[in-house]
Amino acid sequence: MKRFFAGLLVVLTLLNGGVVRADTKVGLLLPNTGVLAALGTAISEGFLLALDEAGRSDEFTLITEDTEIKPAIGLAKARKLVYQDEVDVIVGVVSSGVLGALRDFIHGAETPLIVANAGNNHATGRDCSPYIMRVSFSNGQINRPIGTWLAEQGVKTAYTLAADYAAGHQMIESFGKAFTDGGGTIIGSEFTPFGQTKDFSAYLTKAQAAGADAIFVFYAGSEAINFVKQYHSFNIKTPLYGSGFLTSPLYVEAQGDAAIGVIAALHYLPTLDTPENKIFVDAYRKKYGTIPSEYAVQGYDAALSLMAAVDAGGNSRAALAQNLPKIRYTGPRGPLRIDPKTNNIIQNIYIYDTVRKNGVLTQKRLATIPGVRDDAAGCKM
Repeated sequence: MKRFFAGLLVVLTLLNGGVVRADTKVGLLLPNTGVLAALGTAISEGFLLALDEAGRSDEFTLITEDTEIKPAIGLAKARKLVYQDEVDVIVGVVSSGVLGALRDFIHGAETPLIVANAGNNHATGRDCSPYIMRVSFSNGQINRPIGTWLAEQGVKTAYTLAADYAAGHQMIESFGKAFTDGGGTIIGSEFTPFGQTKDFSAYLTKAQAAGADAIFVFYAGSEAINFVKQYHSFNIKTPLYGSGFLTSPLYVEAQGDAAIGVIAALHYLPTLDTPENKIFVDAYRKKYGTIPSEYAVQGYDAALSLMAAVDAGGNSRAALAQNLPKIRYTGPRGPLRIDPKTNNIIQNIYIYDTVRKNGVLTQKRLATIPGVRDDAAGCKM
């Protein structure tokens, strides 16, 4: 196993020559409380797995801070990590709102940030920075492909729902534009209070009454679990589609049969039949006793990228900012590289259905949209 990881890191550093090893101080800035806490845990698990499998855990000092999914608190914790703890790099950030709040500070402090979840479009668009690199996704990157795909399947009308915060608005906006560009029509849309909505009955009633061909939504974490279960209990006949976080492998078992038949788009599926993914899934299952989710692979790739960047030129903030965007390899999710125009990841997006196979809920891939990248969208490095 270690030979595989060592070989991968050698490939990543060939262009730069020798290997530099030094203790690197990493700030893990993730939610440990709130509706998205499970996402933070999965990202941490993936990150730690990559260090462990590479045999390099002792080279990285980790300092963990809880954003509580609150922009002001996330910013305060980032300031602590940079000025008090003097970290070399920050990894994490789950909420798009938190990422938006951090942007100017990260840029001004010239401290590299490896975004391991938050999809805020502007962070790698009009507000891009040479100190911000994303190894997860952008909100548009996940949703444009399924918007186009749905229109191609002959779906004419859609009703949308999402949590009322930055990610929810960007997810729906990206889906809606792609869907309407493909000939579809959005006939209704509503946003639910983020982190506060546990009863979706009023929203589901409106969505059902709209009479659309499809309902498309974005929810994640505990909100996703509640929404899918309530949609199912309403016995709604309109097919449900969404960003893949809706039926994430992280918590699909908590949704049970309610998740079956929900079609979504995501950048990683644990069922991908590749050597790289099989190694990752086996290692993750052995260490944590469960299959990995998209959140786990984001943490995993954040660690692989960080190790490769350290090996390429050392762990100074300037060197990391220079070398992180040069990373490219094939990992568990497929080919991965960073777009030099935006510092956003270029990757495959998978359209999938949730099915029950051999008594277990799993993902059935319906389509692969290869090499999805974002337009510069005002980014000027």
